[in-house]
Amino acid sequence: MSTARAGHASAPGSIGKYGLVLLGGLILCAMLAAGALAAIYWADPLLTVRSRPAKADVIVVLGGDGPARADHAAGLWREGRAPAVLVSGDGDCFSIRYQMMRRGVPRSAIKVECLSGSTWQNALYSAPYLEQLDVRSAVMVTNWFHSRRAVESFTAICPHIQWMSAVVEPPDTFWRTVFGPYGVAILKEYPKLLWYRLRFFPTNRAWAGTGACSDMEPRT
Repeated sequence: MSTARAGHASAPGSIGKYGLVLLGGLILCAMLAAGALAAIYWADPLLTVRSRPAKADVIVVLGGDGPARADHAAGLWREGRAPAVLVSGDGDCFSIRYQMMRRGVPRSAIKVECLSGSTWQNALYSAPYLEQLDVRSAVMVTNWFHSRRAVESFTAICPHIQWMSAVVEPPDTFWRTVFGPYGVAILKEYPKLLWYRLRFFPTNRAWAGTGACSDMEPRT
């Protein structure tokens, strides 16, 4: 009788223990979810660079979100923002060029750089093309949350070029951004930007080249 009562008495304590673990897990999940939502909400002021519209020597389009970036860049070309286009990225460089041609940009106006596999390599491998075109001002086309890292990368490699940013804007509602294809990409952008600043963006720019772009060797 006493054994049964003891077992019965211990049951509420066990339920309480597991309940606390479950409650702690729910609180942790809620905090992580809130942190993720806050990171996505603050992506515009923290990760985005926008510039006032101005004419430039070239429009630089980065691979990634190909259709959206191609459409935006083609619109800028039709507006007369720049006479030439450089598409950079190993995944969809030809696809972006094709989509821009379908939107009215002549093939002769588009150069492609199809070796780069990262934002830093976009800047590094684009440098010879920019020097060949004698570029002194350029408009960067990428998604809004990627624009700060992109502009800082190209500025580090080509510090004497005036870089402007014309971003592919976010969806029309916050929740479409969260649950659409950009939500996870935004969360990944924060550590990527931090890593780039620690590794590639030293405060001492003494290594920068004296021309439009530096003569650095490729980094992995």
